[in-house]
Amino acid sequence: MAPRVRFAPSPTGYLHVGGARTALFNWLYARRHGGAFILRIEDTDPERSSTEMVTGILEGLRWLGLTWDEGPEVGGLHEPYYQSQRFGRHREAAARLLAQGDAYYCYCSPERLQRERAQADARGEAWMYDRTCLHLAADARAAHEAAQTPRAIRFKVRPGQTAFEDAVHGRIEFDGSNIEDFVIVRSDGHPIYHLSVVVDDIDMEITDVVRGDDHISNTPKHVLLFEALGAAVPRFAHVPLILGADKKRLSKRHGATSVLEYARAGYLPAAMRNFLALLGWSPGGDREIMTLEELTATFALEGISGGNAVFDTAKLDWMNGQYIATLSREGLRTIVSPVLAEAGLWPGSSEHSDAWLDRLLELLRPRAKRLGDFVDQARPFLLEAPEFDEDAVAKHLSGKTAAGYLDAMGQLLGTLEPFDEGTVEAAVRGLAERLAIKAGALMHPIRVALVGRTTSPGLFESLVLIGRSQSITRLARGAALARTRG
Repeated sequence: MAPRVRFAPSPTGYLHVGGARTALFNWLYARRHGGAFILRIEDTDPERSSTEMVTGILEGLRWLGLTWDEGPEVGGLHEPYYQSQRFGRHREAAARLLAQGDAYYCYCSPERLQRERAQADARGEAWMYDRTCLHLAADARAAHEAAQTPRAIRFKVRPGQTAFEDAVHGRIEFDGSNIEDFVIVRSDGHPIYHLSVVVDDIDMEITDVVRGDDHISNTPKHVLLFEALGAAVPRFAHVPLILGADKKRLSKRHGATSVLEYARAGYLPAAMRNFLALLGWSPGGDREIMTLEELTATFALEGISGGNAVFDTAKLDWMNGQYIATLSREGLRTIVSPVLAEAGLWPGSSEHSDAWLDRLLELLRPRAKRLGDFVDQARPFLLEAPEFDEDAVAKHLSGKTAAGYLDAMGQLLGTLEPFDEGTVEAAVRGLAERLAIKAGALMHPIRVALVGRTTSPGLFESLVLIGRSQSITRLARGAALARTRG
């Protein structure tokens, strides 16, 4: 039987990297085995859930290229895919558990339960519900019903061991004495997560549950519910946490956590998929750059590490740079030109064609780790008068000597034929010889005059790309500035 897996985020926030990795693992597993990937929105917290967050989750998944076979905006045989629209099914399941004797009404007030919990905490003891309402006499129960006392529904945990096989952690066992009779429907009639997730997994015929290992403690409750409802228990795989560099759970203090923030920061979806896939999973060997097809062909739940993974931003930057390096010229332009446009840098002047932009991007590509790097690096080439860095000016554009170098270079550029990289390089080095200075002593002020800073792509390539006329204008501007700093 082909697997059916689900990703079931709560729309109380955008799609964070931990959730994205879980979604990716589910997606890869389904695709590897010809199964189905189901998206279900668990919007059971009305106070914190929002349509904005739902939209953000969908956008994040689409950006990663993780399409779903059933779910919101797609439909499927098991609609609806919003948990809040399935409360009727959850209540039916609760009624069945009551009728079977696997659940019972609890009339205990929240105030009483909170008081007992606080008293246990004060004694340094763990608190568990004492099953008061399970043992209510018939007349006491009748009195509560007559008074219309608010009532929750609790699941009656059976004694003995509850065990399940985990694809990541192996066999895990829990003793029933350590699991309290947990609430499955609140006194306001609202089904609790534990019941809802199990009923929905049954209805949607989920065969494998791949989720974060913060759910391990919930799993024995879910196993008990599956069994009480007469359903096959799915296979479980609990994925360890993602930690920051400080070995603490990844959070906002470590920087961006939403995948859409990474999209806006200039990461490519293919690089993010590749990075997340290898964050706690290994295909074996030392491969690091893997296409989606390669990831799909090799992914196995058994390859997931049992230890927590560390989110290494430097590694992500490196990987993103590798993907940028493999883009075609057209592909690079297609991706980068909107980023430049958003920064107000493109389209440039009428002299700047797509072909010219291609040449610029090729010049900048080797240093780019994120798409935003192109903005910073391209700015001096796309502005008529780039801003000067004061430290660069102080170091290389001070005095009449620097001004003289730039004047000489400007005059020489006007005579060069052809105006190409080889000719420009020969001219720069020849001028340095005639001036009896090292080539660097000439190239540094030229670079600052051209781009306003001490670093840039190749100087000769930059001169040609900027063009003869604009280069001469910039050299003259630099010379004028140098004279004021003499």
